Amino acid sequence: MSQRRPRVWTLLLVDSIIEHPDARTCKQSRQMSDLPRDMRPPLVLQTEHLDDEPARWLAERCRLEVTPSDSPRFNELLPHADALLIRTYTRVNDALLDRAPKLRCVARAGVGLDNVDLAACARRGVAVVSTPAANTQAVVEYVFAMLLDVLRPRLFLDKAVAPADWKRLRTELLAPRQLGDLSLGVLGLGRVGSGVARVGLAFGMRVRYHDLIDFPPGSPQATLRSAGAEPVPLDELLRSSDVLSLHVDGRRANRALINAQRLSLCKPDAIILNTSRGFVIDPAALADFLIANKAASALLDVHEPEPFDATYPLLDLPNAHLAPHIAAATATAHRNMSWVVRDLWRVLQGEPPEHPASPEPA
Repeated sequence: MSQRRPRVWTLLLVDSIIEHPDARTCKQSRQMSDLPRDMRPPLVLQTEHLDDEPARWLAERCRLEVTPSDSPRFNELLPHADALLIRTYTRVNDALLDRAPKLRCVARAGVGLDNVDLAACARRGVAVVSTPAANTQAVVEYVFAMLLDVLRPRLFLDKAVAPADWKRLRTELLAPRQLGDLSLGVLGLGRVGSGVARVGLAFGMRVRYHDLIDFPPGSPQATLRSAGAEPVPLDELLRSSDVLSLHVDGRRANRALINAQRLSLCKPDAIILNTSRGFVIDPAALADFLIANKAASALLDVHEPEPFDATYPLLDLPNAHLAPHIAAATATAHRNMSWVVRDLWRVLQGEPPEHPASPEPA
């Protein structure tokens, strides 16, 4: 991180900048607005939750306003904003950017940039930054937590049980399959997909993968191949996988990538896991597959839309396990993602960011 000293006005304004953004008062905002324009700190609008320490760090350097993107206050401040600090559910598109003529940076405290129109930002010279490796470990752990929930039924006892009940429980909780017996198919061998493949190999699974990229020798993905992971065409991956874990990016070509035709290639007892993007799977086609194949299961952390409503086709299916987008929900991952404020500040200081975003392929 650059050690450049903050500008003098930042030091002078420490007393009037709030200790935590959520505690900001109108009086403090007016104090800053009353300063001459060339002495005002940059205005950053934070639309979703940020960890306390990164929020305090940023608030010491700029005017940080916490305001949801659907609030009147956000609409009032947007024309004056130098930067936006967002997470998952704030959409940055042409309509928003047209109302933000001073905007210099959009900082996404997270990994995927599906809610940011990168091309529209690029046309306006607005830098976009994110935290691409912030939640990799959390998501990899979560994939196997979900998988083990399905494969290894278990319970914890909180009282003594009779010998007959003890015997019955041990019989009822017998797992028909274990990880080492299964073939793991990884669709998309990026950071998370590579991590899932590594853990699968450690569990003794047969690991196959498919990716659009032919990874060069010496890359982390190439080392997976030497460790036993096997690259295969997509159709073969679908046919051979007992567990199919999806880790593709947000390009338009991946919308409904897993459709009825591709699901028809899957095993009738396949476990389909999605922690990438909700739109990668056609939910109606997946519902039909699960209804026709009672031994199959779907473990879905992401959905299209979020939150889904009562018409979601996967609701009420006993073999569809739906989670509320929590794969990255660890304190460590949230803290890592929140430190996107460092790159945001680099941009506002005229320095190159560590993790600039570029438009994804079509």
